[in-house]
Amino acid sequence: MSKVPLASVVVTSYNYGRFLKAAIDSALNQTYPHTEVIVVDDGSADDSRDIIAGYGNQIGAVLKENGGQASAFNAGIRLSRGDVIVFLDSDDLLLPTAIEKAVRLFSSGGIAKVHWPLWVVDEQGRKTGEVLPEGPLAEGDLRAAVLASAANGYTWSPTSGNCWSRAFLDAIGPLPEEPFRTCPDFYLAALAPLYGLLKSITEPQGLYRIHGSNHGWRAPIAERLEALRRLEEHNLKALSRHCRSLGLALDPELCRSNSWSQWLGQVHQAAQDIAALMPGDTPYLLVDEAKWQLHPRDLTLPGRPLPFPEQNGEYAGPPADDGSAVREFERQRMSGARFIIFGWPAFWWLDYYTGFAEYLRSHFPCILQNERVVIYHLREATRGLEKEGGWRPALSGNEGE
Repeated sequence: MSKVPLASVVVTSYNYGRFLKAAIDSALNQTYPHTEVIVVDDGSADDSRDIIAGYGNQIGAVLKENGGQASAFNAGIRLSRGDVIVFLDSDDLLLPTAIEKAVRLFSSGGIAKVHWPLWVVDEQGRKTGEVLPEGPLAEGDLRAAVLASAANGYTWSPTSGNCWSRAFLDAIGPLPEEPFRTCPDFYLAALAPLYGLLKSITEPQGLYRIHGSNHGWRAPIAERLEALRRLEEHNLKALSRHCRSLGLALDPELCRSNSWSQWLGQVHQAAQDIAALMPGDTPYLLVDEAKWQLHPRDLTLPGRPLPFPEQNGEYAGPPADDGSAVREFERQRMSGARFIIFGWPAFWWLDYYTGFAEYLRSHFPCILQNERVVIYHLREATRGLEKEGGWRPALSGNEGE
C-alpha cells in the first residue's frame, strides 16, 4: 500500500434508483479524506443514470449493459485506483467512519480484507434492532478454516461490510462473471484467507436494507439451495486452482460435507420432519446449540421452538452435568413444552449426557429418529417416575464437571 492509502468505494446498482442517492451520499461523506467513489450502473432501466449524472465529477461512473454483480465489480475495479476497495450495494449505506477505521487496520500489513457488521434497516432506513451477521466476525489466519469448509468455514459480513486489498483482488481477478451474476462476495470470501490475514471492526459500520426486491428472498427454499450448491461448486473449483498455485492441500469432499447448502438442506428437511408430527403452534424444546436459527430468513422452523437450556429466553449453553440437564428439562416440561428435539449436529448430547439420555429413553417415547432429528414426545411421565418421586441421578462420567 502507498504511504497515504487511497480508498475506493465502488457502488454497484441495477434498477435501485430509489435507494441510489443515499448510497452515493454515504460513500461521499466518509471521514477518511483520501476516498474516491465509483458508481457502476449495470444496465438499469429506471432513473439511476439521471441520478448518477447529477453528481458530475464528484464521482467516477461506469454505464454498462447488464451483466450481473460480478461483472459490475470487475468494471469498478478497472476504473478505481484505490489501495483498498469497498463494494457498496446501492440499497445499503456506509456509516461515515467505515473507511477510516478499515484503512487504519490495513496499516499493519499482510491484510487481505477488513470486515464489519451491518445494522439491519427497513425499506425506509429505520433500524430493526438486528445486526448482520449475528455472531462475532472471524479474524486472523483463517486458511485452515477455508481448506476445511471453503467460505462456510468462518463468519463474514455481507457485501457492504467488507474492505478488500487491491493486492488480493489483483491476485484473484477478474471475478468469474456468469456464475456469480449474484453473490460475488461468496467467491471473494472463500479466497481471501488464502492471500492474507483478516481483521474485524466490532461496531457496525454500515446499514443493510431489507426490502421486497432483495434478490432471492422470495424464491422457494429448494431453488435457493440448488443455486447455493452451484455457487459452492464454482468456489471449490477456484479454491482448488488457487491452492495448487500456493502449494496448499484442499480436500473438496470435506468442504462439501461442511457446506452451507448441506447445513441448510439438513435443517430444511428437519423442519419438514417436525411439521409432520405436530400442530402449528406446539411448544417444544430444541437442542441445537442455538445454531438452527442463525439464518432465519433462509428457513422457518414450524411450531414454537424453545431453547434448551434456557435463560431469559435465550440459549444458556450446555448443562454442567446430567443432573442439571434433567432439572432444567423438567422445569421447561412443566411450563408446557410437549416435545424435546435433538437436532443435527447436536446428537453428541445423547452420548455425553448419558444419564439425561437414559432418563428420556426410560420415561418418554421416541417418536422419530433419523440422521436429522431425534424427537421425544413429552406425554405424562410413566408410573415409574411418579413412584420415584422425581429423578435422582446416579453419578456419571460428566457429573459435576
